[in-house]
Amino acid sequence: MEFTTRPELRGTFGMVASTHWLASAAGMAVLERGGNAFDAAAAAGFALQVVEPHLNGPGGDLPAILYDAKSDEVVVVCGQGTAPAAATIDEFRRRDVNLIPGTGLLPAVVPGAFGGWLLLLERYGTWRLADVLEFAIGFAEEGFPVIPSITRIIGEVEDVFRAEWPSSAEVFLPAPQPGTLFRSAGVAATYRRIVAEAGHGTREQELERARAAWYRGFVAAAVDEFVRDNDGLLSADDMAGWEATVEAPVSLDYRGHTVFKTGPWGQGPVFLQQLALLEGFDLAEAAPAELVHTVVECAKLAFADREAWYGDPSFAEVPLDLLLSKAYADERRRLVADTASGDLRPGGDNPRLPTPVSAAVAVGAGEPTRAGDTCHVDVADRWGNLVSATPSGGWLWSSPVVPALGFPLGTRAQMFWLEEGLPNSLEPRKRPRTTLSPSLAFLGGDPYLAFGTPGGDQQDQWSLNFFLQHVDRGLNLQEAIDAPSFDTNHFPSSFYPRDSKPLQVEVEARFGDEVVRELRERGHEVEVTGEWSLGRVSAVARENGLLKAAANPRGMQGYAVGR
Repeated sequence: MEFTTRPELRGTFGMVASTHWLASAAGMAVLERGGNAFDAAAAAGFALQVVEPHLNGPGGDLPAILYDAKSDEVVVVCGQGTAPAAATIDEFRRRDVNLIPGTGLLPAVVPGAFGGWLLLLERYGTWRLADVLEFAIGFAEEGFPVIPSITRIIGEVEDVFRAEWPSSAEVFLPAPQPGTLFRSAGVAATYRRIVAEAGHGTREQELERARAAWYRGFVAAAVDEFVRDNDGLLSADDMAGWEATVEAPVSLDYRGHTVFKTGPWGQGPVFLQQLALLEGFDLAEAAPAELVHTVVECAKLAFADREAWYGDPSFAEVPLDLLLSKAYADERRRLVADTASGDLRPGGDNPRLPTPVSAAVAVGAGEPTRAGDTCHVDVADRWGNLVSATPSGGWLWSSPVVPALGFPLGTRAQMFWLEEGLPNSLEPRKRPRTTLSPSLAFLGGDPYLAFGTPGGDQQDQWSLNFFLQHVDRGLNLQEAIDAPSFDTNHFPSSFYPRDSKPLQVEVEARFGDEVVRELRERGHEVEVTGEWSLGRVSAVARENGLLKAAANPRGMQGYAVGR
């Protein structure tokens, strides 16, 4: 295959693929020492908090989707924190804010990643918490090699750190240089204290004491004091009142596969809506320009529905039965024309899109322009278990470091709208509708594939491109990841300042001039990006007793490992 950079890994013992080689190595070490896929995913996830601090952190959030071989079921673990009790639309209006900023402490939500990983370990894991955290603590104490993107991101926010966020300046400045070792003493100390307070006893007792230390103990107290002193809204009561949950997934059948995603508190169902539309097209033999045009036009329709209908289903009625129905897909598919549409066209009865607003003044640091502030990890073990997890948030430029803890908080509340009556309108204790979107698929009724990518609004486009290349065009996992990628920002961004680029399509330069010309003739506004620039997909699979894995060469840090 022309675009293949690495072999698809194959074996029978276990596979781990992630966005950083150290996390993949940590996960594989757990499998080698007898842990299962859930233990390995948690160890890799905690390691990612340390080695990719510009992409996630301990103060972030976590969705995971898994297949548990013992119970023969697919479940979603929701570690998505909720808005503070004090976070009301009226409170933001009182502060003269009409759009929730993307950085600072005002958009902070409950840090749910820790609770999500603990729940996954409690329900499905076998290892003690101290052993799971050993890798993250080791990287934090002994140091890990700095990748160029860490240096670049710190450089972009250095002025803000020096002028406004002294606690962040103390941790991250001067900016470490690529290839040097960086240590996270504060994170190491926090996790060592968690392990100490977890004490000894049964696994369940240790995990419950660790959960208490985080959400009702010293972590919550430190967050409460720091946020209160800096005029934020998140409190210790918010943290004490929150817990991670295990939920049923949403699913759809596509060409012999059953694909599982999170509910509409994430954007996961938009992947399924795109599949429902695309099932009516012959993609296997489509020329490159035709493939890009068809997929992009279907994405526009699905993401329009995301904007009009998705939100926390505990607070909003989301008509998923309609949105995922065959009849609805057949009706919507007729809107796909030979030329590009410049409109945002949600379907259903009386859809309501957010009213465009001018951006409020952001609080804190400016945000890097490229989406990708997220990590991903996939694991398959020899017992048949599969895990796909997309930890994110709490990245180093999201908010100032909490001095007593060594890490910043996540700012996921920026995804709410400050307009009454929308499914994703801000409400106290509500989950923001996020972009985090792990994926799992069955083939012929058997558990088969776990995959995902960082990338904000592009997550369910880049991972869809991979899936279509694998399922419709017959490429193996690595070939499908390596194939030229594309996306659109036609719809409103989920992130501050919530802008959109109607008709825009990004394509990697490897598509070539002829494909770009054809797309422009169809009315797309094409932006040609670097040859290897779009997506950081990773994947693991199992089929007929054989395990497989692949990871993205883009960014030069994602790796798969296994045997």
